[in-house]
Amino acid sequence: MDFELTTEQKMIRDLAREFAEGEVAPKAAEVDRTGRFPIETFEKMGKIGLLGIPFPEEYGGAGGDTVSYALAVEEIGRACGSTGLSYAAHVSLGSYPIYAFGTEQQKREYLVPLARGEALGGFGLTEPGAGSDASGTRTSAVLEGGIWRLNGSKCFITNAGYARTVVVTAVTDRSKGSRGISAFIVPTSTPGFRVTATYDKLGLRGSNTVEFVLEDVRIPEDHLLGAVNEGYKQFLITLDGGRISIGALSVGIARAAFEAALAYAKQRVQFGQSISRFQAIQFKLADMAMHIELARTMVLKAAWLKDRGRPFKKEAAMAKLFASEMCMRTCEQAIQIHGGYGYMKDFPVERYFRDAKLMEIGEGTSEIQRLVIAREIGC
Repeated sequence: MDFELTTEQKMIRDLAREFAEGEVAPKAAEVDRTGRFPIETFEKMGKIGLLGIPFPEEYGGAGGDTVSYALAVEEIGRACGSTGLSYAAHVSLGSYPIYAFGTEQQKREYLVPLARGEALGGFGLTEPGAGSDASGTRTSAVLEGGIWRLNGSKCFITNAGYARTVVVTAVTDRSKGSRGISAFIVPTSTPGFRVTATYDKLGLRGSNTVEFVLEDVRIPEDHLLGAVNEGYKQFLITLDGGRISIGALSVGIARAAFEAALAYAKQRVQFGQSISRFQAIQFKLADMAMHIELARTMVLKAAWLKDRGRPFKKEAAMAKLFASEMCMRTCEQAIQIHGGYGYMKDFPVERYFRDAKLMEIGEGTSEIQRLVIAREIGC
């Protein structure tokens, strides 16, 4: 196996790193403190091509691959978890379904501005009564005279308060259960689409997360994404890819926590020497470095499989599960190394710790990942 990145992959990683360190990191604390969505950052990301990395140039993208995209998510997430989450949601959830399942016309009209960074995208799947059990979707879509009429609500939706389009799942044949769900492209300017709540969150506070309702939202028949009643299958495929990006984001946040802990351990003096000289601290840092490396390798393997058109559901679930739980452990240990200072907002590790928790929840909880893995290994 060749673990060497290609020239193009290194270029994209370095571009993302330079942008993250120069534009994203300096405002990360302020974004977290105020809960402000940094829309100007995404406008800049769009101009340098980061918002369309894995999409072909003909659709406004950069013509990169999933490995390149995962590397970029890691770098952005290392600088700011909030920005990293909204970035991942835009590409993996708001844009990818249109690329994977959309018609040529839909790609030209809706994917191109998303990939170019001229607009943000979102993905409306979760509902108050349908989280891990997405087959419990209650939002409905009825076709009347060539017009789809949508009614329902969605919660915990990333970017929807700023998105130009949201891919929404809705029931089109309730008698078929999960096989009766379809997906639609819904412009947020459509009458009846209304954001009803913006959440005040524990972490990732600068990532826009909202609840929205659909009240007799009427969209043309050609806004159906793919075939009718194929929505459940589509969003499972979408989530498989999204789990790679959450794994990469987890690695990025963990890296930030590890680097902060290592730097602090080297300069913090106790008993006449830096605490990095104590074996108890060395073992913590060694474990953190090892687990970050293992998680990144798993994430990139899943991305590599996806790029080659090979099955990757199991590997994506493993990458997301291991990386997210590793991230939480790493951030917790980073606070421990900081001692009392780690509990203070003067130090960034408390932010990393708060941001890390969602990695174990979003894009399928850790429990759901274990179910996916169990099924894939034949249990």
